[in-house]
Amino acid sequence: MSMGMVYAMMGAATAVILSGIGSSLGIKYTASASSGVMREDPRNFGKYLILTALPGTQGIYGFVAAFLIIMKIGPVVVSGKIDTVTASLGLQLFFASLPIAVNGLISAIAQGKVCTAGVGLTAQHPDQSGKALVLAVFVEFYAVLGLIITIFLLNNINLGG
Repeated sequence: MSMGMVYAMMGAATAVILSGIGSSLGIKYTASASSGVMREDPRNFGKYLILTALPGTQGIYGFVAAFLIIMKIGPVVVSGKIDTVTASLGLQLFFASLPIAVNGLISAIAQGKVCTAGVGLTAQHPDQSGKALVLAVFVEFYAVLGLIITIFLLNNINLGG
């Protein structure tokens, strides 16, 4: 297997792993807080569920980036022209994965903390849960930007296979 293919696969794995770690940690923070307040009053489960699920989107974005990388190298593998994925092209694919990988890691953790605060707000003022959700979406915006940049970078890499 060429080093280019190794770099490309490392990019796909990095996108999934880092954004997945961030999502797992972000969800952990919010789920813990949600479970705690529901011991006292389980009536707002639906509102807590939305806040808990929101940091998980970064993991999905990392999966999308990995899927796009795999789809980009797939035709080269099927055609048997693996050697056309040079180290340079593989590194381009790897570096294209970094915006969502790093952004997903950091933003999911930050979003988990914002959502955890939103759980506290919702527990005390259930009618204010929409405001908590809006605040969490501000963090989401930067994860989306990371995914968009990854997609733009991937679209400008021509494997020539």
